[in-house]
Amino acid sequence: MLKWMHLENLALVEKADMEFGRGFNVISGETGAGKSVIMGGVALLLGDRADKSMIRIGAARCEISGEFQLSGLSLERVARVLDEAGIPPGENGSLLVRRVITASAGRNFINESPVTLQILHRIGELLVDTHAAHEDQHLLKTRNQLEMLDRFAKLGPFLDKIREIWDALSALRRERDSFAATMPSAEETARFRRDASEIEKADPKPGEDAELESRHAVAAHAKNIIELASGAANGLTECEDSIADRLGRIRRSLSDMEKYDPEHAGRFLEMLEEISHLVSELSSGLNSHASDVDVDEGAFHSMEERLRVLQTLKRRYGPTLEGVFAHLETIRARIDAYDNAEQHRVEFAKKEAALLEQLRSECARLSAVRKKAADAVASKTAAELRKLGFKKAEFSVTFSETAPGPDGADGIEFRFSANPGVPVMPLREVASSGELSRVMLAIKTVLAEADAVPILIFDEIDANIGGETASKVGDEIASLARAKQILCISHLPQIASRAAVHFSVFKESRGDTTHTYMKRLDASGRAGEIARMLGGGRDALTLAEKMLKLSWNEES
Repeated sequence: MLKWMHLENLALVEKADMEFGRGFNVISGETGAGKSVIMGGVALLLGDRADKSMIRIGAARCEISGEFQLSGLSLERVARVLDEAGIPPGENGSLLVRRVITASAGRNFINESPVTLQILHRIGELLVDTHAAHEDQHLLKTRNQLEMLDRFAKLGPFLDKIREIWDALSALRRERDSFAATMPSAEETARFRRDASEIEKADPKPGEDAELESRHAVAAHAKNIIELASGAANGLTECEDSIADRLGRIRRSLSDMEKYDPEHAGRFLEMLEEISHLVSELSSGLNSHASDVDVDEGAFHSMEERLRVLQTLKRRYGPTLEGVFAHLETIRARIDAYDNAEQHRVEFAKKEAALLEQLRSECARLSAVRKKAADAVASKTAAELRKLGFKKAEFSVTFSETAPGPDGADGIEFRFSANPGVPVMPLREVASSGELSRVMLAIKTVLAEADAVPILIFDEIDANIGGETASKVGDEIASLARAKQILCISHLPQIASRAAVHFSVFKESRGDTTHTYMKRLDASGRAGEIARMLGGGRDALTLAEKMLKLSWNEES
């Protein structure tokens, strides 16, 4: 719902604050008082284009702000738009919208984050359905009619199945198109075969290059390694005054010490034996390594040749050996695509045909259920229209076949005729705005639970009606307001008396300037305003009080 709206320097309004109620809000006032300014303010909040002519004369800018309180499906749908735009959500479902308009530019904000007019408009379409200008009305768009019919009939499970099949079909078609786009030519395939042959002939192994490079580095410096290892071994155990000799002298000293201090000398001798053993092992290891490093010339050249082969593969297909393996896998797949192209095409065609058959079958099931639901909607809407003064009205939902898609294979259109002998026409071709508003009211009443838009605006829905029909319209709006928030501009007391919240719009002139004011009426003020709408006078006031009392009794 729209909780409140603040207007500043908009048209004839210098400053105004309006706190709306949850259900039926009515706005009344003399012709020309400025009621349209309120609707204009709401429209600006929802993304309508603004220009400098909207700024009150003498002011540098105008500002419109408001807060929407969202819940349920509306909250989910708006949250998706905000998330896509990178706008933080409000707390507890709150959505703050503000627009600042100057002579040269305008700025738009949602939850204090700057946004484009396009984002505002997208959110506006999710929140408010305004019945005034034909081209902007939610229900005139056939795609919205189809969505509402599906929600009315609770066809979500049918649509989920269809969309699952459609997603699989779309993925298959993308795979097929990708296959066709990457199909190699005969010349490319011949090159791929040569590449694959070269790699397969070389038969590289994972990690082989790193292992060979390590062995090659050792072999290339074998002489130095042998000299250094042998020298180190000689110093440990083989030369005069080697480490082993020195350890032998130390052992004799500790043996002498053992005569006088056996406890400590014994422990030191054990440690010395461990050191002597390690020195012996180290010397043996160095000598053994020196023997292993002694690579013959033939083996060294074989190693260098293998490294050259691997380096060539990496240079051509790498740059790493893992890259060579990946390249081989890729070209094998492309060779297979070329060699088995016809078989792949046949498989794609068979899978596509099977999915299309499933899709058509599910679409046919959906269409049958939709047509039953459409009959119910048409019948209930016609009954509502008769309550609203269209005694001979006809309403129908026509179907047309479309290509199977994620929403099925149906195109639908709501059609209406107000008079006998006049063929039913699409809603967008209904000429009278007052007539269309009442048709919309009837449809909205029938589809109230199915329609996800939470706020409805009726701009002078009472055009060209009166008497009993006006009372019926008031009843229907009050009924619809149990499920929606309604903002309604009205000239009729029968409608205004049914509202839960009543605003009066009036103008005052001060010197050379004229201002429009808005006031939320209390019980006494409502009676006075409805009496004015009835023609004024004591009798009108008595009748107004009676109408309000009757309305309150019905609501309670």
